[in-house]
Amino acid sequence: MAGAALKICIVYFLLNYIDEICLSWQCLTRPIVIAPLAGLVLGDFHTGIIMGAELEAIFMGISAIGGVIAADATLSSVIAVAYTILTGATIADGVALAFPIGTVLTTVNNLSMSLIANPMAAYWENLAVKDLKKFAIQNYLFAAAMKLIPTAVVFVAVAFGVDGLNRLLGALPPFVMTGLGAASGMMIAVGFAILTSMIWDKEVGIFFFVGYVMVAYLHMDTLAIAIIGAAIAITMFFSHKRVIDLKKELTSGVVTAQENTNDEEDFF
Repeated sequence: MAGAALKICIVYFLLNYIDEICLSWQCLTRPIVIAPLAGLVLGDFHTGIIMGAELEAIFMGISAIGGVIAADATLSSVIAVAYTILTGATIADGVALAFPIGTVLTTVNNLSMSLIANPMAAYWENLAVKDLKKFAIQNYLFAAAMKLIPTAVVFVAVAFGVDGLNRLLGALPPFVMTGLGAASGMMIAVGFAILTSMIWDKEVGIFFFVGYVMVAYLHMDTLAIAIIGAAIAITMFFSHKRVIDLKKELTSGVVTAQENTNDEEDFF
């Protein structure tokens, strides 16, 4: 397990550091990206892709309020994928365990921020004013050190916790595992519901019901529905952009006409 844990830690550390520190968060640490990569280094890319999609559906509606998140999507994704692949558990079990794992492990980031990063705020402010180059160098080094804390948690969880977790789940009654499978499906629905409540608008709300009909009654493939949705979104985007451009042209024409009239009046 130690070798697998080391591979997972390398993926986790590099993606976190490059994405959040160097690229100012370009979503590379989202489950849909990091879970397939975790599956790839563990030799099961297919499981990583499936779990990445399901975990993204769960976590995509969760927002950080005041800098605090309900569950760490990145930590939970890599550990859940590692558990599923290394123990041969079902994807439903791995997905069901992801949110509790993320909820527990998010305290690690909160504690490290509260105990280490936040007390140094005044130091960073003074350093940025006095020596910007020194501030940048120290900031990159400090960020790398901070990322090592959750990375160590990932290593310990995968290297020493996966076997214990597998034995625990193996000792549970069958109805508990059935409940975990049902919970994983419910969490995906909850994730979509949270996201829908955030983006709901009377102009696009109708597409929710259209999509439901396409799935429930027409039994269309999800990929086909996604392609149709993308085509509609692109069409609406360019149509809206064209309307904005026309309004700008009309406004510009009116302003030009008024300026010409004012010039003629000034002449006379």
